[in-house]
Amino acid sequence: MDQGRAIGPEWRISPGLTPYPEALATMRARADAIRAGTAREQVWLVEHPPLFTAGASARAEDLLDPTRFPSFPAGRGGQWTYHGPGQRVAYVMLDLAQPHGAVPARDVRAYVRALEEWLIRAIARLGAAGERREGRTGIWIADPATGAEAKIGAIGVRITRWVSWHGVALNVAPDLSHFAGIVPCGISGHGVTSLAALGRPTTLAEADAALAAAWPEVFGGFPPAADCV
Repeated sequence: MDQGRAIGPEWRISPGLTPYPEALATMRARADAIRAGTAREQVWLVEHPPLFTAGASARAEDLLDPTRFPSFPAGRGGQWTYHGPGQRVAYVMLDLAQPHGAVPARDVRAYVRALEEWLIRAIARLGAAGERREGRTGIWIADPATGAEAKIGAIGVRITRWVSWHGVALNVAPDLSHFAGIVPCGISGHGVTSLAALGRPTTLAEADAALAAAWPEVFGGFPPAADCV
C-alpha cells in the first residue's frame, strides 16, 4: 500500500453553495487524475443550491414538480434526488482497484455497504440511530413510537474503470418541503427526515467532524484534520 492510501484520501470542504454542473466537472476531472496516478483520492464535502438530480434509473413521472427547481442528469446510479442548503453532500473518489480498510478491491457491493456503514456511524455520533432496510437504498430512521420510517441519508455512486465518484447526502437541516417535488429515490410511502427534524440540531461543521471521525473506522487510514479545506 502506498503512503497516500495508508494515510487516507485528501479531505476537501468547499464553502458556500457549489453549482451542480461545476461539481460534476470537478469530480470527473479528479477521477481521471486518480486513475492516471496524478492525484490523491479525495472526499469532497459540498452544499448545493436547491436542485433535483436524475440517476440512471430515474423515471419521468417521479419528477412531480419540474418547474420548482433546476434538474440535472447526474450520471450516477439510482433515481431522483434532491440537494439543497442544509444538506451535506460527500463526493467520494477512490481507486477501488485497491482495498480500503475492510473493503476488498473491485467489490462494488462491499463499497456501497461501506458507504452505508460510514453514514450510520457518523449519524450515531450525532445522536441518531440510522439503519439499513432490505430492498430500499439509503439510511433510514424509525420513529420508536409509531414505527414510521423516513430517510435521512441517500447514496448514489458511479464507478468508472474502478474509480468511484458521486457518493452520499446527509440531511442535516434542509427544508424538507423541497423533497415534495420528487419521489425520492423512487420510493413512495416513506418520508424524509433530518437531524434538525429529529430534535438533534447540528451544524454542517459538526456533521463534517462526525463524518471525518467515522471514516477510518470503515475505510482505514487516519481521521482527516478538522480544519482541512
